[in-house]
Amino acid sequence: MTIQKLDTFGGHRDCVYALEAGPSPDQFFSSGGDGMVVRWQLGRPDLGELVAQVPASVYALCYEATQNRLWVGQNYEGLHLIDPDQKREVGSLKLTNAAIFDIKLYQNRAYAALSDGVVVVIDTEQLAIRRHLKASDQPARCLAINPVERELAVGYSDSTIRVFDLTTLDLKRTIAAHTNSVFTVRYTPDFLHLLSGSRDARLKRWDVDHAYDLGQEVVAHLFAINHLVFSPDGQLMATASMDKSIKIWDANTLRLLKVVDRARHAGHGTSVNRLLWTAHQNLLLSASDDRTISVWEIR
Repeated sequence: MTIQKLDTFGGHRDCVYALEAGPSPDQFFSSGGDGMVVRWQLGRPDLGELVAQVPASVYALCYEATQNRLWVGQNYEGLHLIDPDQKREVGSLKLTNAAIFDIKLYQNRAYAALSDGVVVVIDTEQLAIRRHLKASDQPARCLAINPVERELAVGYSDSTIRVFDLTTLDLKRTIAAHTNSVFTVRYTPDFLHLLSGSRDARLKRWDVDHAYDLGQEVVAHLFAINHLVFSPDGQLMATASMDKSIKIWDANTLRLLKVVDRARHAGHGTSVNRLLWTAHQNLLLSASDDRTISVWEIR
């Protein structure tokens, strides 16, 4: 495996916390501590296009392709829906005074994970709140949807993962997953396993078909695992960490294949917060506290 840094996207004035795929494979959105929501074109780091500016940090973005709407989670304010082409707000929803850490869409619902421990269920057509799922007093940090089992997995700062039924919204299972906050959860492309990463620097694989039994555990990083993603073909996985590194893994065996850091690849000098593995030329994007987004070619 060879890894080459192709581009650096700069222009954000604060830490970059959110990356989201755009309308076409060569486009993506970013946002962060400066409240700027920017659309970028891969291969043209000089063409950043400001589509929205909000007055507080943004931790979560989610693009709704069917409606060409970008869901923006504004810290302490709520949700803003932006038309990226018109660069204007087409809807908003005041949820709470809590921070919004993650947003996921499934069918005609949106799910938002909040820092007060609530997961808000929203009707995307009516833009109306349908339910508040309150299962912890600690922040809900991350979400993952399994359409096969019709389940929603939520990682919390109380070290647990809770699994909800997507149809009834009932709590089905509580997993004592880690020894610290769960920052990232993601189902494998075949939806047979759930992967989780935590502030405890552990990467864990859970067997969905066997009551979410722990299948594998890896001491993956020196510090917190902030995010994990799969490659478009599902064969590789990448993790991003507060230890300033990105690591590439065999998705089937969790064998470490490559470490991407400052010393080896001119990587980030501060925490790597978010990843996006695009279908465009298999490029991997990473966003960091250093205010930049790096583009990696993986062969």
